[in-house]
Amino acid sequence: MGTPRLLIVSNRLPLTVRLDGTSVHLRRAEGGLASGLRDWHRHGDSVWIGWPGDVGRLGADQLTRLDELLARRRIVPVYLSREQIDRYYHEFSNSVLWPLLHYQIDRVPVDTHGWAAYRDVNARFADQVVQAWRPGDRIWVHDYQLMLLPAMLRERLPDARIGFFLHVPFPSSEVFRILPWRRELLQGLLGADLIGFHTFAYLRHFMASLLHVDGVEANVASVRVGNRDVSLGVFPMGVDAQSFAARAADESVTAAVAAIRADAGGRRILLGVDRLDYTKGIPRRLAALERLFAEEPAWRDDLRYVQVAVPSRGEATSYQTFRRQVEEAVGRINGTCATLRSTPIHYLHRSVSTAELVALYRAADVMLVTPLRDGMNLVAKEFVASRIDEDGVLLLSEFAGAAAELGDAIVVNPYDVDAMVAAMRRALAMPAEERRQRMRGLRRRVAAYDVRSWAGNFLGQLTPPPPISPDVDHSALRADLARAMQAPRIHLLLGYDGTLVPIAETPEQAIPDAELLALLEALAAHHRLDVHIVSGRPREWLEHWFGDLPITLWAEHALWQRCPGTGWEACTLVTSAWRRGVDDILEQFAASTPGARIERKTASVAWHYRQADSEFGARQAHELRMLLGDALSNQPLEVLEGKKVIEIRLRGVSKALVAHHTKFPDHHAVIAVGDDRNDEDLFHALPPDAVTVAVGDAPTRAAHHVADHHSVRRILLDILAAPDATLDEIVVGSPARVE
Repeated sequence: MGTPRLLIVSNRLPLTVRLDGTSVHLRRAEGGLASGLRDWHRHGDSVWIGWPGDVGRLGADQLTRLDELLARRRIVPVYLSREQIDRYYHEFSNSVLWPLLHYQIDRVPVDTHGWAAYRDVNARFADQVVQAWRPGDRIWVHDYQLMLLPAMLRERLPDARIGFFLHVPFPSSEVFRILPWRRELLQGLLGADLIGFHTFAYLRHFMASLLHVDGVEANVASVRVGNRDVSLGVFPMGVDAQSFAARAADESVTAAVAAIRADAGGRRILLGVDRLDYTKGIPRRLAALERLFAEEPAWRDDLRYVQVAVPSRGEATSYQTFRRQVEEAVGRINGTCATLRSTPIHYLHRSVSTAELVALYRAADVMLVTPLRDGMNLVAKEFVASRIDEDGVLLLSEFAGAAAELGDAIVVNPYDVDAMVAAMRRALAMPAEERRQRMRGLRRRVAAYDVRSWAGNFLGQLTPPPPISPDVDHSALRADLARAMQAPRIHLLLGYDGTLVPIAETPEQAIPDAELLALLEALAAHHRLDVHIVSGRPREWLEHWFGDLPITLWAEHALWQRCPGTGWEACTLVTSAWRRGVDDILEQFAASTPGARIERKTASVAWHYRQADSEFGARQAHELRMLLGDALSNQPLEVLEGKKVIEIRLRGVSKALVAHHTKFPDHHAVIAVGDDRNDEDLFHALPPDAVTVAVGDAPTRAAHHVADHHSVRRILLDILAAPDATLDEIVVGSPARVE
């Protein structure tokens, strides 16, 4: 049968076909998806299925040659006729879905005949996927051109694991419901096992559309479809940060940066890099620049704005009109604002190489990323990844998905020209230390959540967890623990609530018992064991309970760390501005839900409803999630659903910080144990050879399961009893209390 593979399915391939005389050649395609997954495909066991572009000019021999070239690269082409391309791609995908998903409703044509072609081409893709699929393969479908495909595959491959990721915004339900085919598109997506979005706002809009169109009620993590649970998730896409940083350090790029700055003659450089598309906000950006030059004429000599406009869909009349509009604006501004020394706007309507792009990123003083609406916008992250000098300012539209993550950028409303002008002034006047502080924060985020993390997180959730039964065989866990105990030093990363003690109604009821304190003290005293407690509890409680023990404490999901003999230190920069609006919403829900309470922490706030009426509390939790989706859509926050709790926390604050801040030597062993969704971040961030153990039977990234906190204590007792042995006698999984 062969090793299970990943089938990547997208409209376009990571390669495009080029005909040189009578010879067929392949060249790299650009774009976020192609760039993001190209290396993943090259080095992994995957097959990529997609449209190779218009091959109408190729003869039979050339098509045979093309098939051979693609097969060597594990690529399966989906050939489309010229009529299919016109109807499915241009007339429906780009002329109907693209503008509507980006809130450009006035650009949606009054009449279109592309729906039938859209449906037929999705069926054509389904044929190719079914033909390529083998039992055990996972299928990852990408983007708005293939929204019908998951359901088509589900019908023909009922046992397949199917994921779908939307790379563009999912609009509010009021906008989405304009589509005559809204129901068919939603049902198409629900054929997947996992549907992913860039931001929580897009996920919330999708949930609202399900409710308003089909009356289907989803929660923040899943929706029930027949006898299946379709998982829903937020997976902000990243870039290959290491690759951009390495390219930025290349000597040729450094020389190109010097040449760009020398040509600027000491002028400050503002940069825009966009596809020439009406969603990117180029005309409003130019209007803001024109106003800046009018209000402060000195900038005409002292400022250079470089606009790279990458050609896009040039055959469409609407795009030809848009290009003319942009170029007329550039000509007018240069005609009005040029001086004897300077032409303020340098406009390049062409594609640029990666090396040229990185040189521009490094040379710029201010990067302008101001789309009217964008699913993510990877240009912003590429700019940050390229700034190895930790300098430069990112000015970012609040309507780009990246704004939910990149809180250290200057975030602006691109529709507000006055605000854009003010933001440019602020960026140009920003002191060097503030620039570097902001850029360091941005670079930490972009490096930690790169494209590999994005793909790994999505595929990790798409991978089905192993079935759990009461009689599970723990021989594999015993073997892994025995292997770990051969290391010269072992790091124990232990959750608290639900892991070392049972889940409690209130903090007062979660006090560690004497047996646990004695066990932790004995573990901490052993010369080969390094003990960490990684908890969501506030540091005050952990300090009160464990402050006298020589162990490392991580509070508030690893926001705060306290090593033995030291004070508490924050693991990332935190402000209190994010609380505005959140507290009021939670107070209202707590007041209207008897038994609910609020727990406030430094970087998060939690709404607990464990003591509320079960049915009413669940309904209130659902309403709270929906309301928070609206209130927090443009904030760098995420909403997590735990066990009878809704938690709002700063994005990027998770237990993964333990792995990022603790350097585990290669020859040391790591054993991590946790019980809830927050521990999944830690499991994913640890080295591949770490021993990961989940408490309970919920789906998990952990390699092993045990029954409950009694089982965890039994493991720790056996580790303590025989830390220098092979641990062949370790007993795990027993729910019996150890006295």
